[in-house]
Amino acid sequence: MLTQSLAGLPSFLFYFATAVSLLLLFVTVYILITPYHEITLIREGNPAAAASLGGAILGFVLPLASAIAHSVSLLDMAVWGLIALLIQLLVYGAGRLLLPGLARDIPAGRVASGAFMGALALAIGILNAACMTY
Repeated sequence: MLTQSLAGLPSFLFYFATAVSLLLLFVTVYILITPYHEITLIREGNPAAAASLGGAILGFVLPLASAIAHSVSLLDMAVWGLIALLIQLLVYGAGRLLLPGLARDIPAGRVASGAFMGALALAIGILNAACMTY
């Protein structure tokens, strides 16, 4: 019985490792495209940076989870994960257009800007995840 239960373990490990790798790629790219370093700001106690990056991470992970649940193969999941990554980067770009002072607001700890960016990323992530359920 245990052998049967563990038969899917290799697939789980491949999917999980791929998903974590995509998450690390997303966080790395996101931090590189922003004009401030969120991790440093978060370590300093900046709530705007935490809200913005936290929302972006959730906005990415939700469609990634949907891709995992609905994919037909590991490659299929990875492709849709990369699409989710690109969409979240576009959300950040849209947020920069909506809030031209964002590059100053987040380092200054203006929570309203960070919360708005986090909510925007999360909202688009939910829509993105729903669209992946085909």
